[in-house]
Amino acid sequence: MKLLLIGLGVLLAACAPVAPPTPTNAPARAASTVTPPTLLPEEPVPFSTSGWRTDFKKHIVPYQEILSGGPPKDGIPALDDPKFVSAREARAWLKENEPVIFFEHQGDARAYPLQILMWHEIVNDTVGDLPVLVTFCPLCNASIVFERTVAGAPTTFGTTGKLHYSDLVMYDRATESWWQQMTGEAIVGERVGTHLKFLFSQMIAFGDFEARYPTGKVLSRETGYTRNYGANPYVGYDAPSNLPFLYAGPPAPPKLTPSARVVTLALGDAASAYPYAILQERRVINDLVAGVPIAVFWKSGTASALDRSSIASGRDVGATGVFRRELDARILTFRADADQIRDLETQSAWNILGQATEGALKGRQLTPLVHGNFFWFAWAAFRPDSKLYE
Repeated sequence: MKLLLIGLGVLLAACAPVAPPTPTNAPARAASTVTPPTLLPEEPVPFSTSGWRTDFKKHIVPYQEILSGGPPKDGIPALDDPKFVSAREARAWLKENEPVIFFEHQGDARAYPLQILMWHEIVNDTVGDLPVLVTFCPLCNASIVFERTVAGAPTTFGTTGKLHYSDLVMYDRATESWWQQMTGEAIVGERVGTHLKFLFSQMIAFGDFEARYPTGKVLSRETGYTRNYGANPYVGYDAPSNLPFLYAGPPAPPKLTPSARVVTLALGDAASAYPYAILQERRVINDLVAGVPIAVFWKSGTASALDRSSIASGRDVGATGVFRRELDARILTFRADADQIRDLETQSAWNILGQATEGALKGRQLTPLVHGNFFWFAWAAFRPDSKLYE
């Protein structure tokens, strides 16, 4: 606990990953959407507004729920001009089991190591021709990728230094409106009611990324900042007995400990959460959510970024993927077979990216679903209506 408090003192992070209100699976739509917000009455702002251009008269979250994480505006610096190296070059400092955020668009596959995102929380990038926002909140274990086009124009994002329900509050540099990472919604300022578009991403092991995309790009440590990349400043933060930092939200349902990891999915109005503890035993879950047949995969070999002082030495928590089970108008049923995941219908083997690697369906790709990998307390706070798979 002493090491944890020291680490939190170093970052005291405004923490910084699906389908919306928290990783939600949004239908195809414009890069951002606007719903008429229900504004709260004007109230005194209980923190300094110096240096902000934000319209603080507009907000949909009570200001007393927004807490300071410690750093000031941009005290945790976003990466606006990210550099990349080859997977081969990254091997010099990135271990096979280290977690990375995987994102691909138009054949441009990229990995964003958590050993770097731990210290920056936001990467403003362009993948293929798509302006994207890659985010990670250590305090919620939330990695989410958004399209960063708002009102028809790309914008960049930074960190506010604030937390809401222990989750990162970001701001866009065009209007300095404040945005909730977990929901992708503007909660303060001119753009309240606007939602960012969630994009499919996965948190997987670097080794799994390199095996599938040997020519893929990896976010470089050459960031322009001096940070202890590879170290975890939140030692022991995901211990079962640990409580969330600077959390002033509703208590999580006691079926799981607050820091228990869950895979989350939202389709339409339906939200579900799948505990890692069950996935580690079964390795695959077949389910039906909002009438959609889905499969949740789990694979060992990915270290926790929030366990030990060295990320690479963190305990194995595994990686997940969520996919539609329907392929060619046929619904597949998956099961674990030794160290493989196979479908009962063709006995084809599938990897964590939802790709068939052998068998009759070799080379085929399941349709990925936007999902999240979060701590239970965070998902329960933003989606209290969620069903917990038991």
